[in-house]
Amino acid sequence: MNGRRRAILEAAARVIARRGVRGLRVEELAAEARVSKALVYYHFGDRAGLLRHTLRFIGDRAERYTRGRPPGKHEPENSLRELEHRLLLELQDTPEVRENSTAWGELRASAVFEPELREELRQAGTEWVREIAELLGRVDPAAPDAVLVSAAERLTVLLEGLSTRWLIGVLPTGHARELMRGAILAEVEGLGLPEPCAVGRLR
Repeated sequence: MNGRRRAILEAAARVIARRGVRGLRVEELAAEARVSKALVYYHFGDRAGLLRHTLRFIGDRAERYTRGRPPGKHEPENSLRELEHRLLLELQDTPEVRENSTAWGELRASAVFEPELREELRQAGTEWVREIAELLGRVDPAAPDAVLVSAAERLTVLLEGLSTRWLIGVLPTGHARELMRGAILAEVEGLGLPEPCAVGRLR
Protein backbone atom coordinates (compact mmCIF):
# COMPACT_ATOMS: atom_id res chain seq x y z
CA MET A 1 0.00 0.00 0.00
CA ASN A 2 1.50 3.35 -1.00
CA GLY A 3 1.96 6.12 1.54
CA ARG A 4 -0.87 8.38 0.43
CA ARG A 5 -3.39 5.56 0.15
CA ARG A 6 -2.48 4.43 3.67
CA ALA A 7 -2.71 8.02 4.95
CA ILE A 8 -6.24 8.32 3.52
CA LEU A 9 -7.37 5.06 5.13
CA GLU A 10 -5.81 5.99 8.48
CA ALA A 11 -7.58 9.35 8.30
CA ALA A 12 -10.87 7.65 7.35
CA ALA A 13 -10.63 5.40 10.41
CA ARG A 14 -10.01 8.43 12.64
CA VAL A 15 -12.88 10.46 11.17
CA ILE A 16 -15.33 7.53 11.35
CA ALA A 17 -14.33 6.84 14.96
CA ARG A 18 -14.85 10.52 15.77
CA ARG A 19 -17.98 11.34 13.73
CA GLY A 20 -19.46 8.04 12.59
CA VAL A 21 -20.04 6.92 9.02
CA ARG A 22 -22.86 9.42 8.43
CA GLY A 23 -20.55 12.21 9.58
CA LEU A 24 -17.82 11.25 7.12
CA ARG A 25 -17.25 14.07 4.64
CA VAL A 26 -14.66 13.77 1.90
CA GLU A 27 -13.56 17.37 2.46
CA GLU A 28 -12.77 16.70 6.13
CA LEU A 29 -11.15 13.39 5.29
CA ALA A 30 -8.91 14.98 2.67
CA ALA A 31 -7.87 17.70 5.13
CA GLU A 32 -7.19 15.08 7.83
CA ALA A 33 -5.03 13.05 5.43
CA ARG A 34 -3.43 16.21 3.96
CA VAL A 35 -4.35 15.25 0.41
CA SER A 36 -6.73 16.63 -2.18
CA LYS A 37 -10.33 15.48 -2.60
CA ALA A 38 -9.42 14.44 -6.13
CA LEU A 39 -6.78 12.03 -4.77
CA VAL A 40 -9.33 10.41 -2.46
CA TYR A 41 -11.63 9.80 -5.42
CA TYR A 42 -8.69 8.64 -7.56
CA HIS A 43 -7.79 5.90 -5.09
CA PHE A 44 -11.27 4.79 -4.00
CA GLY A 45 -13.70 5.82 -6.74
CA ASP A 46 -16.61 6.91 -4.57
CA ARG A 47 -17.80 7.02 -0.97
CA ALA A 48 -18.92 3.36 -1.03
CA GLY A 49 -15.50 2.28 -2.27
CA LEU A 50 -13.82 4.32 0.44
CA LEU A 51 -15.98 2.70 3.13
CA ARG A 52 -15.30 -0.81 1.86
CA HIS A 53 -11.55 -0.25 1.79
CA THR A 54 -11.61 1.41 5.22
CA LEU A 55 -13.42 -1.60 6.64
CA ARG A 56 -10.73 -3.91 5.23
CA PHE A 57 -7.99 -1.64 6.53
CA ILE A 58 -9.49 -1.67 10.03
CA GLY A 59 -9.81 -5.46 9.89
CA ASP A 60 -6.19 -5.85 8.79
CA ARG A 61 -5.03 -3.52 11.55
CA ALA A 62 -6.94 -5.54 14.16
CA GLU A 63 -5.40 -8.72 12.75
CA ARG A 64 -1.97 -7.19 13.26
CA TYR A 65 -2.39 -6.11 16.87
CA THR A 66 -4.20 -9.28 17.98
CA ARG A 67 -1.26 -11.39 16.90
CA GLY A 68 1.06 -9.93 19.51
CA ARG A 69 2.87 -13.17 20.13
CA PRO A 70 3.44 -16.20 17.91
CA PRO A 71 1.53 -19.39 18.70
CA GLY A 72 3.42 -22.04 20.65
CA LYS A 73 3.35 -25.74 19.94
CA HIS A 74 -0.07 -27.03 18.98
CA GLU A 75 -0.79 -28.53 22.39
CA PRO A 76 -4.15 -27.99 24.15
CA GLU A 77 -2.70 -25.92 27.01
CA ASN A 78 -0.70 -23.64 24.71
CA SER A 79 -3.63 -23.34 22.31
CA LEU A 80 -5.94 -22.24 25.13
CA ARG A 81 -3.45 -19.52 26.08
CA GLU A 82 -3.22 -18.45 22.44
CA LEU A 83 -7.02 -18.31 22.11
CA GLU A 84 -7.35 -16.24 25.28
CA HIS A 85 -4.48 -13.99 24.24
CA ARG A 86 -5.96 -13.40 20.79
CA LEU A 87 -9.42 -12.43 22.03
CA LEU A 88 -8.30 -10.34 25.00
CA LEU A 89 -6.08 -8.21 22.76
CA GLU A 90 -9.30 -6.78 21.34
CA LEU A 91 -9.82 -5.17 24.76
CA GLN A 92 -6.55 -3.26 25.11
CA ASP A 93 -6.80 0.21 26.58
CA THR A 94 -4.67 1.87 23.89
CA PRO A 95 -5.56 4.69 21.46
CA GLU A 96 -5.10 2.46 18.41
CA VAL A 97 -7.37 -0.32 19.68
CA ARG A 98 -10.01 2.13 20.92
CA GLU A 99 -10.03 3.97 17.59
CA ASN A 100 -10.12 0.73 15.60
CA SER A 101 -12.90 -0.78 17.71
CA THR A 102 -14.96 2.41 17.57
CA ALA A 103 -14.62 2.72 13.79
CA TRP A 104 -15.47 -0.96 13.33
CA GLY A 105 -18.60 -0.54 15.44
CA GLU A 106 -19.64 2.53 13.44
CA LEU A 107 -19.18 0.69 10.14
CA ARG A 108 -21.08 -2.33 11.45
CA ALA A 109 -23.99 -0.17 12.61
CA SER A 110 -24.08 1.76 9.34
CA ALA A 111 -24.52 -1.47 7.36
CA VAL A 112 -28.17 -1.38 8.48
CA PHE A 113 -28.58 1.62 6.16
CA GLU A 114 -25.77 0.95 3.66
CA PRO A 115 -26.29 -2.52 2.14
CA GLU A 116 -23.05 -2.32 0.14
CA LEU A 117 -21.13 -2.85 3.38
CA ARG A 118 -23.00 -5.99 4.41
CA GLU A 119 -21.10 -8.45 2.21
CA GLU A 120 -17.74 -7.09 3.39
CA LEU A 121 -18.86 -7.42 7.01
CA ARG A 122 -20.24 -10.91 6.41
CA GLN A 123 -16.96 -12.05 4.90
CA ALA A 124 -14.91 -10.48 7.70
CA GLY A 125 -17.17 -12.06 10.34
CA THR A 126 -17.00 -15.48 8.69
CA GLU A 127 -13.21 -15.35 8.55
CA TRP A 128 -12.97 -14.30 12.21
CA VAL A 129 -15.26 -17.14 13.30
CA ARG A 130 -13.20 -19.59 11.23
CA GLU A 131 -9.96 -18.47 12.89
CA ILE A 132 -11.40 -18.75 16.41
CA ALA A 133 -12.94 -22.15 15.58
CA GLU A 134 -9.49 -23.35 14.43
CA LEU A 135 -7.95 -22.27 17.74
CA LEU A 136 -10.75 -24.02 19.65
CA GLY A 137 -10.10 -27.11 17.54
CA ARG A 138 -6.50 -27.15 18.72
CA VAL A 139 -7.72 -27.05 22.32
CA ASP A 140 -10.05 -30.02 21.73
CA PRO A 141 -9.20 -31.84 18.48
CA ALA A 142 -12.04 -34.32 19.08
CA ALA A 143 -14.77 -31.65 19.06
CA PRO A 144 -17.02 -31.74 15.94
CA ASP A 145 -16.60 -28.87 13.50
CA ALA A 146 -20.18 -27.67 14.01
CA VAL A 147 -19.63 -27.44 17.78
CA LEU A 148 -16.39 -25.47 17.24
CA VAL A 149 -18.09 -23.04 14.88
CA SER A 150 -21.01 -22.50 17.27
CA ALA A 151 -18.62 -21.80 20.15
CA ALA A 152 -16.58 -19.42 17.97
CA GLU A 153 -19.75 -17.57 16.92
CA ARG A 154 -20.82 -17.10 20.53
CA LEU A 155 -17.37 -15.86 21.58
CA THR A 156 -17.05 -13.35 18.74
CA VAL A 157 -20.59 -12.04 19.22
CA LEU A 158 -19.96 -11.66 22.96
CA LEU A 159 -16.69 -9.87 22.30
CA GLU A 160 -18.42 -7.36 20.01
CA GLY A 161 -21.00 -6.67 22.72
CA LEU A 162 -18.38 -6.37 25.46
CA SER A 163 -16.33 -4.07 23.25
CA THR A 164 -19.28 -1.70 22.81
CA ARG A 165 -19.92 -1.50 26.55
CA TRP A 166 -16.19 -1.13 27.22
CA LEU A 167 -15.83 1.70 24.71
CA ILE A 168 -18.65 3.74 26.24
CA GLY A 169 -17.30 3.24 29.76
CA VAL A 170 -20.00 0.93 31.11
CA LEU A 171 -17.41 -1.81 31.66
CA PRO A 172 -13.88 -1.12 32.95
CA THR A 173 -11.17 -2.79 30.88
CA GLY A 174 -10.26 -5.30 33.57
CA HIS A 175 -13.86 -6.38 34.13
CA ALA A 176 -14.53 -6.71 30.39
CA ARG A 177 -11.45 -8.92 30.05
CA GLU A 178 -12.51 -11.06 33.02
CA LEU A 179 -15.96 -11.58 31.50
CA MET A 180 -14.35 -12.59 28.20
CA ARG A 181 -11.95 -14.93 29.96
CA GLY A 182 -14.84 -16.61 31.80
CA ALA A 183 -16.77 -17.06 28.53
CA ILE A 184 -13.73 -18.64 26.87
CA LEU A 185 -13.33 -21.16 29.71
CA ALA A 186 -17.05 -21.97 29.65
CA GLU A 187 -16.98 -22.60 25.90
CA VAL A 188 -13.86 -24.75 26.15
CA GLU A 189 -15.38 -26.81 28.95
CA GLY A 190 -18.48 -27.35 26.84
CA LEU A 191 -16.70 -28.49 23.68
CA GLY A 192 -17.03 -32.16 24.53
CA LEU A 193 -20.75 -31.88 25.24
CA PRO A 194 -23.14 -32.48 22.33
CA GLU A 195 -25.25 -29.47 21.35
CA PRO A 196 -28.68 -30.36 19.97
CA CYS A 197 -28.44 -27.78 17.16
CA ALA A 198 -24.91 -28.89 16.26
CA VAL A 199 -25.84 -32.59 16.30
CA GLY A 200 -28.80 -31.83 14.07
CA ARG A 201 -26.58 -30.07 11.53
CA LEU A 202 -24.14 -32.98 11.45
CA ARG A 203 -26.81 -35.54 10.51
